[in-house]
Amino acid sequence: MQGNLNEIDIRSILQLIALGQRTGQLLVEAGFHKQDNLSQDETLRHRHSKNSRKKSWFVFFLNGQIIYCQAGESNLSRIDDYLRHYRIDTGLEQKQHTSLATQNVPEYGYLWTLLERSIISPKTAHSIIHRLVQETLFDLLSLHQGSFTFRQGAALAPQLTSLEIAPLVARITQQVQEWKRLYPQIQSPEQLPVLADTTELRSSLPEATVNKLQHWADGKTSLRQLSRYLNRDLLTVAKAIYPYVLQGWLQLVDSATTNSKTFIPELGGEENHRPRIVCIDDTTTICEAVESILKLHGYEAIALTQPLEALGLLFQLRPDLILCDIAMPELDGYEICNMLRHSTAFRLVPIIMLTGKDGFIDRVRARMVGATDYLTKPFDDSELLMLVEKYVNYKSFMGTPKK
Repeated sequence: MQGNLNEIDIRSILQLIALGQRTGQLLVEAGFHKQDNLSQDETLRHRHSKNSRKKSWFVFFLNGQIIYCQAGESNLSRIDDYLRHYRIDTGLEQKQHTSLATQNVPEYGYLWTLLERSIISPKTAHSIIHRLVQETLFDLLSLHQGSFTFRQGAALAPQLTSLEIAPLVARITQQVQEWKRLYPQIQSPEQLPVLADTTELRSSLPEATVNKLQHWADGKTSLRQLSRYLNRDLLTVAKAIYPYVLQGWLQLVDSATTNSKTFIPELGGEENHRPRIVCIDDTTTICEAVESILKLHGYEAIALTQPLEALGLLFQLRPDLILCDIAMPELDGYEICNMLRHSTAFRLVPIIMLTGKDGFIDRVRARMVGATDYLTKPFDDSELLMLVEKYVNYKSFMGTPKK
């Protein structure tokens, strides 16, 4: 049995395997092509996935029940993340890890090695398997583009546990639906929580809560890793931090942002005596024009063409004024403006909307989400400079470093 996910969804495939009481393995590959018509959620998930074109999952069955799931070519890190929760040091040498990684199902072999050496108990192994199956099914039930192949064959051995498909699918389908309600504040399990407003946190939350947030929101730990460290499902973790993201106290950044080619100037120093203007527009020519005009007149201008990435970078850049296009894919200007206005860090920062439509409705919508003003495209140098100077007093920056 094989096919494409635009012809039959994962839920139906799993139901067929359960009804037929099949034994074997299911391979699912997330295939993305330029001609694919991706949904908004799928596009975001694809964008946030590392090596998304190669992403794959294996699900192993015995008599129509799931006995294990593996995410692609695992490097054993998923299990290590769960072992961290149990505070278990495996004591395995690097060469033993390398040997395990060459097996057909390395994670499963890793678990059995830990069991045989009494490093973990059967109860712990069962719990880890259950969590791994849940997180894999969460990804699969969120997937709408790709291909699948089911091959009947001998069951994965030795067998530790088996899980019924129907209750698992019902529960995780509900989680996927609830996860979508957290959009756009939370978009991907691979996003990294980062503290955005420590001062506001300390004035609003107990010290113990702030300390926990500082420990976990280090910009290096993804939501998925966090769920493993805490041994909680992804939705529970996302819901716990959602209010803080909504308030602007925490921000979630793409894991690729840390390797972004976008230059982020250091705060402080002579360069930062100038007003910093950030332009967010998915049209490269607009960004280049704005940068050129503003730099020529003494401003520090930074152009960002990816709206999702820009949202995270703004907290690091701390601009004095933001120019934001309205019509952009994935995240439009209204959404960006609305989210920024919920953060104390951007409550008073001037936000000027760039639009190609000189219409009354656009102006009203811009005002409703908190925009300071708007600028209609196409615009000339004088129009841009006049509006920027209206909200940024250049002289006040001379000799006054940014705080």
